[in-house]
Amino acid sequence: MATKGSDTALAADLRANRAMAGALFDRCQDVCIIPLGDGPAEDAVALVVYCASLMDEQESRRIRTLLAEPLLRELTGGAADAQDGESRLREAGARHQAELFQDWKEIEDKVWQGYLFLIAEGWTRAAGFKSAGLTKRQVTEPVSEPSVQGPREGTVETLHVNLGMLRQRIGTSRLKIEYLTAGTVLRTDIAFAYLDDTADAEMLAEFRGRIGRIAPYEVLDTSFVEDAIQDSDWSPFPQHRYTERTDTAAASLLDGKILVLTDNSPMILICPAFFVDFFTTSEDYYVRTVYASTVRMLRLLAFAIALTLPSAYVAMSTFHPELIPNILLLAILDAREGIPFPAIVEALIMETSFELLREAGIRLPRPVGSAVSIVGALVIGQAAIMAKIASPIMVIVVALTGIASFAIPHYEMAIAIRLLRFPLILAASFMGGYGLMLGFILILLHLCCLQTLGQPYLSSLAPLRLRDLRDVFVRAPLKAMMRSPRNRRLHAGAPGKEGKR
Repeated sequence: MATKGSDTALAADLRANRAMAGALFDRCQDVCIIPLGDGPAEDAVALVVYCASLMDEQESRRIRTLLAEPLLRELTGGAADAQDGESRLREAGARHQAELFQDWKEIEDKVWQGYLFLIAEGWTRAAGFKSAGLTKRQVTEPVSEPSVQGPREGTVETLHVNLGMLRQRIGTSRLKIEYLTAGTVLRTDIAFAYLDDTADAEMLAEFRGRIGRIAPYEVLDTSFVEDAIQDSDWSPFPQHRYTERTDTAAASLLDGKILVLTDNSPMILICPAFFVDFFTTSEDYYVRTVYASTVRMLRLLAFAIALTLPSAYVAMSTFHPELIPNILLLAILDAREGIPFPAIVEALIMETSFELLREAGIRLPRPVGSAVSIVGALVIGQAAIMAKIASPIMVIVVALTGIASFAIPHYEMAIAIRLLRFPLILAASFMGGYGLMLGFILILLHLCCLQTLGQPYLSSLAPLRLRDLRDVFVRAPLKAMMRSPRNRRLHAGAPGKEGKR
């Protein structure tokens, strides 16, 4: 309990308590501060304070009508002196199963646990009512982000519930949640969340300016917000990423990111997303360092294979056969004997067929889709070899490329690789290795020029930050990352003095 002279102790003046609550929960727009009384808000006789995203609406209404208002009438019925008032408050709270608090720090902690508080005029204690809590769905693992180890809690299509799950993970007033409404017909509720003193101030101001422009438009899903705030509309690389996992969302907040949630959508948009973010998963931090680092390097190898293997094969088999070992070259020539098409046409036919099979497997019902993808690939591959349309080596190249693309954990980056693979194949068919190198240079130039919310897309790599390399190619032990200045500042709750990240 706070002492009598404490700066965080409740005051007897309701206006002072209301100002304190407004400052404490500033920009936490899911926290309701409701004045009670028969006249205007300035003449209120009590305040009700609670977090709407942590309480069911019917539950909060029940507490206010059945508990808070009768207790308010008891407490404002008049008292002979302050001592008599304190005793009446204690007795009334016991009858209505309310806990009494006199310190704002305790009230803040309890608000994030789902308490509803009644603060009356003239009293230096608040009555807190414990609610039944947030109504949650049965915990199921997100289909798009499976995990072997770690939490399996996924989001739902209700904004109120998703915000409540975030609040349960990060119970602090530093987690700011702001609302806006988009459209004149759908009136879609949109919320964005960030950690105060952790998210970059310039980035946050840029984000507010961009998301404010979406208000006149009808929003059906979180992806509509992404299209409105991204820097480059025509870049194949995603500048923001999605998640359905609350642990991933909480970790992104701790890393200074901004979350966007919309009603009727389970997807959480993480802004901004850098290039290196698309090769990490939440499971990397739930397993041992050696395993996490090995798997991460495998993902980077998969990225290189999925992007370059078909074009490298076309370039070497067409322009640079001297780079292929003699035994392997003889095997390739023997396999290609009787094939009527050049390597470029063969590669385009097989890649297009594989993409068609993959798209068909996605759109068909789940029990049928997987069977169509596997059986279709086997049948078409074998038939193409027997019909002399494609060589066995090309089927192997395309199959390895497809497997490598499946190893990339984020679907948005996998789509970018699928799009870039075809221009690289064409460049390799026209100029061989020189065309392939020119394609790599153009991609690298684009990545160096690309920005996301005003931040360099290749952050941690360009500009190079040696400190951040502990979580790029390998994952350093968690105790080493927790000793970083950024994490010490985060846990201390003080504004950063080291400059921009």
